Amino acid sequence: MKHHTLHIWGGIECTINRVHNQYFDQLEYAGHYNRPTDLDQVADLGIQAIRFPVLWEKHKPTTDTCPDWSYAELSLNKLKEKDVEPIVGLVHHGSGPSYVNFFDGSFEQGLAIYARQIAQQFPWVTYYTPVNEPLTTARFCGLYGLWYPHGRDDYHFLKVLLSECKATCMAMQAIREVNPAAQLIQTEDLGKIYSTPMLRYQAEFENWRRWLSYDLLMGRVSIEHPLWEFILKSGINEEDLYYFLNHPCPPDMLGLNYYATSERYLDENLEVYPAYTHGGNGRHNYVDVEAVRVQLDEPTGPYELVSEIWNQYRIPLAITEVHLHCTREEQVRWFYGIWQTANKLKKDGVDVRAITAWALFGSFGWDRLLTEPYGIYEPGVFKIANNQLQPTALTRLIKSLTRQQTFDHPMIEGKGWWQCDRRILYPAESGMNRSSQTTNAFTRPLLILGKTGTLGTAFARICDLRGLNYRNFDRCQLDITNQTQVERIVDELNPWAIVNATGYVKVDEAETDEDNCIGCNATGPAYLAQLCERRGIKLLSFSTDLVFDGEKRQPYVESDRVAPLSVYGRSKVLAEQNLLAHNPSSLIVRTSQFFGPWDQSNFVVQVLNQLQKGEEMVAAGDVFISPTYVPDLVNMSLDLMQDDEEGIWHLSNTGQSTWADLARQVAERIGEDSSLIRAVPQSQMQWIAPRPQYSVLKSEKGAQLPSLDNALDRFFYEANAYSLQTLK
Repeated sequence: MKHHTLHIWGGIECTINRVHNQYFDQLEYAGHYNRPTDLDQVADLGIQAIRFPVLWEKHKPTTDTCPDWSYAELSLNKLKEKDVEPIVGLVHHGSGPSYVNFFDGSFEQGLAIYARQIAQQFPWVTYYTPVNEPLTTARFCGLYGLWYPHGRDDYHFLKVLLSECKATCMAMQAIREVNPAAQLIQTEDLGKIYSTPMLRYQAEFENWRRWLSYDLLMGRVSIEHPLWEFILKSGINEEDLYYFLNHPCPPDMLGLNYYATSERYLDENLEVYPAYTHGGNGRHNYVDVEAVRVQLDEPTGPYELVSEIWNQYRIPLAITEVHLHCTREEQVRWFYGIWQTANKLKKDGVDVRAITAWALFGSFGWDRLLTEPYGIYEPGVFKIANNQLQPTALTRLIKSLTRQQTFDHPMIEGKGWWQCDRRILYPAESGMNRSSQTTNAFTRPLLILGKTGTLGTAFARICDLRGLNYRNFDRCQLDITNQTQVERIVDELNPWAIVNATGYVKVDEAETDEDNCIGCNATGPAYLAQLCERRGIKLLSFSTDLVFDGEKRQPYVESDRVAPLSVYGRSKVLAEQNLLAHNPSSLIVRTSQFFGPWDQSNFVVQVLNQLQKGEEMVAAGDVFISPTYVPDLVNMSLDLMQDDEEGIWHLSNTGQSTWADLARQVAERIGEDSSLIRAVPQSQMQWIAPRPQYSVLKSEKGAQLPSLDNALDRFFYEANAYSLQTLK
């Protein structure tokens, strides 16, 4: 790999970890093994190298197994053909197959045998990471008890760490006997501990401990090492340490994995922090929280940390995991910020070779620390939908950087949450305004039309939270049926995108007000579509489940035939046709009956108000809908816009309900008498406009919001928080 300029690598979240006797395989969850086109899309990014797994647990799960190299052969040969250098990983947060362990030498010996087999099978592979993040894995396996062998003390932690590091030495020796040119790229978490003065001793200990895997591999853990006595007092034998002094295996490159949670802060003032953060070391009780959540007076962040490790070791560096689980623009800002930091480090004399776009396919279950199957899916450079990789805004950014092109988008110009006051959560008495967000008023704004409506209000609130610069207008300020007025505003603001959250929403009144309904819902959006097509502006507009007639009686997908029953439904069908005819890149989101915490006009709030008064609530018991939580709808819509998606998408929370069932769920959550909910047929609802009896939505494009149960839980939390805020 040539390193005249800063390179971009890619990485696949490929963990196979063991919890008791169960193994969790990230790439199995991602469906990667059954998608031969994944690596074609990866190569198209223009990356120079990829951290690629040929994991021991998968390829040799039992002692008598002859490794099946078919997957690895196909994949590595494709990478070779595409001129993408593989950095082969053998164990990724794992403890090896079930026939080895960390305590009797079988892990080390077994990994060396497996490493030799790989080197013999793929003699052209040069770069290896035999064990990913040994120190992090040792903490999870031996100190926190989360992964096998579920230890919870310093002895188990150190036994796991020493076994992993010794296995790395033995694996590299075996590989180099086949390929003397093989190089070790050793990854570890780029962390640091900060603390109050009283806990400085603990911070100093942990800051030495964070580099222990590197020190062991380099043969630096001698009697002069600050942790020598700690290691021996924990029950480790001296000969285990002398192995590394006699058989050093210094990395050819240090791989540094950096996350927003990598830096930690220790504080003995427990009363300032929530109970779940409380812990201790047997000497003092204290909290351990993310340093980014605390106002510190000392330098933090990747520039400081990378400079520190460079001064410590003077070995070439690569930032081998760059990922943030957050909104799309924050993912882009995070990666671009690390890219800028790495270039500054390189300019300042630090030998940084590359940064790595991590989790190319996303990851699963880190919200549960990989202790249970599946869990929340975090999109990465690509998102997985319908078992296919789909590009995101990160895809475009990385392609621009690898091709040395300009990525001109307001997403990278705003500040990330980690740079704003609202990141500060502790201490509570700091008096800082933690709800504020800093946006760059000089970036091209997002133009929100429909300022006073439910959706327009929600978009403004969420743009504030996400640090997106926007301007919003109500119908009095900007009438979308007035072409001259719209063009004047667009000329003045030069928005990068327009959200059309306006519209005629009175379904029953539309039956006798058809011209007005059609004008607002179809004619105005057609003007917007034409203007956006001419100016290269992204356009988002909303449609409805009422474009269907309900005869299907199973969830409607985007390609299903429309057959509206009402004037309102017909106006939305016409709007969809106009938008796509005049601007095929328009994004149209069909959604269902939405509810949110910031308005008083939605069905859930109406149910709450009536039940709390002890009044009966009449609701249709034979009309099936997809209730949709507005914050989820808005956040996903913004992500789709930034991913430059187009066409019609269905967005609603997973699940279905009748109006009456939804009301009962509300009653149960607030402890009110659900017998106050009276379910009646649609025919008794005194609706003027006909409604489909079944209009549940589902996306065939793979878009999925959280479950309805989850959304209702968050609604009550957010609604309560909003009520308290408005009382201040």
